[in-house]
Amino acid sequence: MSALSKAVRTVRAEGLDGVAERLTRRAVRRFGVEVEPLMLRASDVADSQRLPSWPDGRTRPRGSALDIGWVLTPPAAGSGGHTTIFRLVEALEAAGHRCVLYLYDTGTGSLAEREQVIRRWWPRVRAEVRDVADGLPDMDAWIATAWQTAHVLARHGDVRGRRFYLAQDYEPYFYGRGSAYELAEDSYRFGFRMLTVGHMVADELRQQLGLEATVLPFGCDQDVYRVTNHGAREEVVFYARPGTPRRGFELAVMALEEFSRRRPDVVVNTFGIAARKLPFPAVVHSGLHPTELNELYNRCAAGLAMSFTNISLIAYELLAAGVVPVVNDWRGSRADLDNPFVAWSRPTPAALAEALERAVDRSADVSAQRVTDSVRNVTWGTAHRTVVSAIEAACHDPELEKVGDA
Repeated sequence: MSALSKAVRTVRAEGLDGVAERLTRRAVRRFGVEVEPLMLRASDVADSQRLPSWPDGRTRPRGSALDIGWVLTPPAAGSGGHTTIFRLVEALEAAGHRCVLYLYDTGTGSLAEREQVIRRWWPRVRAEVRDVADGLPDMDAWIATAWQTAHVLARHGDVRGRRFYLAQDYEPYFYGRGSAYELAEDSYRFGFRMLTVGHMVADELRQQLGLEATVLPFGCDQDVYRVTNHGAREEVVFYARPGTPRRGFELAVMALEEFSRRRPDVVVNTFGIAARKLPFPAVVHSGLHPTELNELYNRCAAGLAMSFTNISLIAYELLAAGVVPVVNDWRGSRADLDNPFVAWSRPTPAALAEALERAVDRSADVSAQRVTDSVRNVTWGTAHRTVVSAIEAACHDPELEKVGDA
């Protein structure tokens, strides 16, 4: 297999986190030192204290269709973060606006290969797909979707368009205090209009940097994640993301090893990145489509949904499928996940194993229907309306009427 094919396969399977981990290991072998993969070219790094004032572009009449550019990294198949981005793209397209996706790629894949992944996994997205390297034109609005893409957008200071920044997490927390941490944090100082997924990120921006944000509430795809099994459930499930520290993989593995020692009769399933050589028996799933994932959820009484930054969407999916999520307890998670069926746990192996065991043992007394009913009103509708309203308010002049209006 060629190096290009291997790189493309890695991005599709593991996303940029997987590529970054491999690059780190390669650098250690080559140079004998640990490096921090930034996934950002040095020429694209911006400085919040040295930015020009970019032109906003013209204000359109109320009701006019807008041209909206999104700057994003290439998605891996089924990427959760990209799924949220594309939900918002679909909402803006449904409101009559035109979206264009500009991919910022530091890897070796072709634009055609990247677009193929988008069309296969997110077929409802109509937006044209382009490469940042081919240039950014004037737009009514631009939306950065990660700290690296915020730097890229900030470096294009001559491009017209109101700047927005969709923050799905407080991304400095992805790293130890160092290069990536500082560059990620500085991206919030660029002066873009902040849109956050959930209250945790908005709270951190306010507390750490004194910034205000428009909050897009969390939702759940109720058409996909739902109860199909009202009978007995005798398995557990774990979302595995080795190489992504915020997902607590190492803690979860220790907890599941202890849980399996206590309850060898319970089948443990993993999905996400295929986790091999686990110290306990497990059924390892990879490449599951959402409908297949819902089928797996419906065999399970409890699921381990770890996150040490913003809450994982997995917790909402589990609840919608009638599964009790076991979640590491911290204020950031509780900011957006207020549900009586969540099993909060101290983030230690023993505490997590005990919480899983209690959830499994009590599953007969808590019906899957009651669990799913608790999130019946948790949809993406409010987030969709909020993002459309925020962008239209910034780009439309309420005093100007669209030609043809009464």
